[in-house]
Amino acid sequence: MARREHRLSLAHDILRLPSRPLLYLVIAGLVLLLLPYVLTPFYGFGRPVSTVMLWRHLTGHRVVRDYAPLSAISGRLRLAVLIAEDGRFCRHYGVDLAEIRDAIEDADSLGDLRGGSTITQQVAKNLFLWPGRSYVRKALEFPLAMWIDLVLSKRRILEIYLNIAEWGPNGEFGVEAGSRYAFGASARDLSAYRAALLAAVLPNPSDRNAHKPGPGLRRLAGLYVARAARSPEVAACVKETR
Repeated sequence: MARREHRLSLAHDILRLPSRPLLYLVIAGLVLLLLPYVLTPFYGFGRPVSTVMLWRHLTGHRVVRDYAPLSAISGRLRLAVLIAEDGRFCRHYGVDLAEIRDAIEDADSLGDLRGGSTITQQVAKNLFLWPGRSYVRKALEFPLAMWIDLVLSKRRILEIYLNIAEWGPNGEFGVEAGSRYAFGASARDLSAYRAALLAAVLPNPSDRNAHKPGPGLRRLAGLYVARAARSPEVAACVKETR
């Protein structure tokens, strides 16, 4: 009887051993999933850096950034970026479902998917996730973007975005570094056309150069200038408050 109980106890211990590492993995996964939600309120202040910036620092690549508060960034540039990247920024709650639907309808596959990513989603990706296209990253990005929109103000979200986005071909991060690289001028002093040129660079700063814009980039900047003139209300939620 005692021998049988010993065998049963031994079998129970053997069966239990794999569950403990699995439990640790589950706990570690939950911690990683929840950590961005815990950290988000702390991004209401300070000077956040993106995962790409951190990786470049760790691998010895060039990173140039001069953090600029939103009040030190031209209102023309704020408007141009919203026109170019997220025209419903002031009206959605972190995720623009209508834009996503349109993007999916226009795409044949995930690899062809363009657009549909709000500025808040890009902030979520740049602060906490990884570049590239995948269903997993998108699944993590959606609820996180809505949480960021709930916890942080629209002005703060845009300020973070403008200071962590990549604006130049050689590690220029943040709009101040991008403006000085392209025009030798501060982001505070940009004209409507120069602001539109910088906004047009955002999707691919490695190939699009506001310092030496080609015909396509100049044409796109002109389009953004016209749209901004017609729709100043797009930036209503990020205007200076008196």
